[in-house]
Amino acid sequence: MSEKVYRTELTPVSFLRRSAYMFSEKTAVVHGERRYTYRELEERVNRLASRLKDAGFRKGDRVAFLCPNIPPLLEAHFAVPAAGLVLVAVNTRLGKDEVAYIVEHSRARMVFADAELEGLLEGVDQGIERVRIDDTGEAGDPYEDYLAGGSTEPVQSVLEDEEETISVNYTSGTTGRPKGVMYSHRGAYLCALGNAIETGMGYETKYLWTLPMFHCNGWTYPWAVTAVAGTHVCLRKVEPPRIWEKFEEEGITHYCAAPTVQIGIVNAEEAGKLDSKVTAAIAGAPPSPTLISQLAELNIRPLHIYGLTETYGPITTSAPRKEWEEKDPEEHASLLARQGQGYVTSDLVRVVDENMNDVKRDGETMGEIVMHGNMVMKGYLDNEEATEEAFEGGWYHSGDVAVWHPDGYVEIRDRSKDVIISGGENISTIEIEQAIDKHPAVMESAVVAIPDEKWGERPKAFVTLKKGQETTEEELIGFVKERIARFKAPAAIEFGDLPKTATGKVQKFVLRDKEWSGRDRKVN
Repeated sequence: MSEKVYRTELTPVSFLRRSAYMFSEKTAVVHGERRYTYRELEERVNRLASRLKDAGFRKGDRVAFLCPNIPPLLEAHFAVPAAGLVLVAVNTRLGKDEVAYIVEHSRARMVFADAELEGLLEGVDQGIERVRIDDTGEAGDPYEDYLAGGSTEPVQSVLEDEEETISVNYTSGTTGRPKGVMYSHRGAYLCALGNAIETGMGYETKYLWTLPMFHCNGWTYPWAVTAVAGTHVCLRKVEPPRIWEKFEEEGITHYCAAPTVQIGIVNAEEAGKLDSKVTAAIAGAPPSPTLISQLAELNIRPLHIYGLTETYGPITTSAPRKEWEEKDPEEHASLLARQGQGYVTSDLVRVVDENMNDVKRDGETMGEIVMHGNMVMKGYLDNEEATEEAFEGGWYHSGDVAVWHPDGYVEIRDRSKDVIISGGENISTIEIEQAIDKHPAVMESAVVAIPDEKWGERPKAFVTLKKGQETTEEELIGFVKERIARFKAPAAIEFGDLPKTATGKVQKFVLRDKEWSGRDRKVN
């Protein structure tokens, strides 16, 4: 059969070739004092790809990277798939056993690890080749020496089908062993373009890496920023003072972060209204209207997006409308805090009942969000049973409980496992958290169910206060009762820091386990 002139297999690897061709001398990467142009970035990627191609691996073999948001991990997003291999970016805040499990389960043939994280490879098979990254950018750094042995010429593509796997990303594993979520070249390409469109990125974009690049391949932003020939500003650690410094020094236009990171940014001593607007994409947990308002006051444009590891990160957007700006600030913030609807590169999401029927679009009837289309994973690596369960009825089941509004937007009310059933009434933990977060002394909160002999279970809130602020359990419960139905108010409040994942999500299961300790089941 003759070649199809009208078709090229989609892969985000192609974004770098175009940007390096058209914007060769433009700054592609900033990392401390280091600066790489797009020509230099492409040359580094080509060197890594050629070394991997010559290493004797078979097409589709996995290569793992364990490092923070530094240039080598960005380079891996292009070089590993260019060499016909599959990238496994490992969560840097896991324990040794979890890292060993991921390397073993993914059957990674090689591991690149940052020098500060080498200790996490203790349990990994010694037979697997390793390359240390000292993050110096200079000769003598084992990673730089590895690149030096490669060619600056592009390797020949071995991609035959855009549905081939480009990466495997592991879920957080809060309910058992983490599952390996497989992304395709096609899905990554379309999701990256979706992110560029939905967040309004262009050729002048300067993107700050506050979101972990290991998390859902950085929500595909390594590819998205490169697609628009934007500048990647790397950060080894997420520290609010450093973030505010970078906003000013580098003229940042975009960044992404979970609500808990955004809370740290707005409450930093360095926080102040920015001269130029910065777009902040928020996902990982539903942001409160309070946080949305706080960001807006600092000239940070909050854009709420929503998704899961199984959907390449974000798959819906709150899609702000101009007319909303005329509403009072509280209502405006509440509209922006909704999960919205599917990306331009995705299918529209649905909210369904247990029989897969659409729920009423009344903003009250609750159901489960289900997804379909280009931005849904291929499935779980070596786990057909879990894949079939997740894809039951021909749609991906999110496990998120939501309502469907008359305007077609969806709004999460809870994770299915987090809904509190008290005396037969369903109580949304998110609704309680949003009420608590309105208190001027509160920085962030998390609500879980605790056992109750009379009602079965009742809400309990865990609250972190702002620096130098005070309130009492009694005062805060009274504050909540003034804003939502009294029966939904927390029965108790505990003050302190919240347990979190590496990506900033509050680990409600840790709080729940503590409260239900000694019981056979976590439901009454």
